[in-house]
Amino acid sequence: SSSSSAIRILDIFGFESFKVNSFEQLCINYCNETLQSQFNRYVFKLEQQEYEREGIEWSFIEFPDNQGVLDLIEKKRTGIISILDEQCRLRKCTDQTFVAKTYE
Repeated sequence: SSSSSAIRILDIFGFESFKVNSFEQLCINYCNETLQSQFNRYVFKLEQQEYEREGIEWSFIEFPDNQGVLDLIEKKRTGIISILDEQCRLRKCTDQTFVAKTYE
């Protein structure tokens, strides 16, 4: 029997752009952004901090920080999900009141 080794890369960073995005697509994109943030944190940020602590010589790897995108979606009181939750509790909430609140 023969065996082989392989390295596989999953590239999930970035939003897809459609003419119309559904709430479901927003949730998928949010999940992908969260996974990418965790990947960046553990593979790049924490590993490079470990290299510094141990005095290992290496070339710093630049990587994009998508925290701004995550804050836009998940931040308490000002994130899209928080605003949507708040608006859903109101009796007179409409699409227009939700959008207006997100622009405040």
